[in-house]
Amino acid sequence: MTTAALTAYVLIWPVLVAVVLVVISRGFLREWLEARRNGEDLI
Repeated sequence: MTTAALTAYVLIWPVLVAVVLVVISRGFLREWLEARRNGEDLI
């Protein structure tokens, strides 16, 4: 495996984790804001 390929493989994981975190955070915030607008508890 070349150095460039290994570097790309290692650096792609933080990017994937960040994307997943953004998707989960957006969903949570959307649900939280909707619950607040409706006067309901989140849980």
